[in-house]
Amino acid sequence: MNETKDEVHTHTIRLELGDEPGKLLQALQPIAENGGNLLSIFHERGNITPRGHIPVEVDLEAPPERYDDIIASLRDSGINVVQAGTERYSTSITIILSGHLVDTGISDTLQRIREESNTSIIDISVSAPEGTKDVSSARLKLAIAAGETEETMNVVRSIAAEKDLRIIETLSPGE
Repeated sequence: MNETKDEVHTHTIRLELGDEPGKLLQALQPIAENGGNLLSIFHERGNITPRGHIPVEVDLEAPPERYDDIIASLRDSGINVVQAGTERYSTSITIILSGHLVDTGISDTLQRIREESNTSIIDISVSAPEGTKDVSSARLKLAIAAGETEETMNVVRSIAAEKDLRIIETLSPGE
């Protein structure tokens, strides 16, 4: 398969940022200046890395030739790039988690889904009509690497079972 000059790929970049005003903006500026299109930002302010920084995951689209410029520009700006790689997601699915999401740690749930599967969370919507101390639900849109949908769902099922959450899964085509 030949890549055309205008072809874009999905990339995931993991950063560590200091907990200071403007650091997130400083990290996003090189992406915009080099033609990257943001898909999602997961800013884990509640978690601190061993170096005392805040982990941030940025999913973006960019042509391959611009991606290297984005990474170089981030590093030139003093941003700590922990991991940079191309992840070509072939499918996306939407699931709903329901239960005591806040009490069981929604941030932990999302982090574990990302870390334990080759998945990127590209959209999330949370609803807690009776307040965060009661049952809540979250709609998650997951971008999944080719051929890894079942493996990803097994990870989600395992986490949900451990936290006593219910899952409403998207039916696969033909089911």
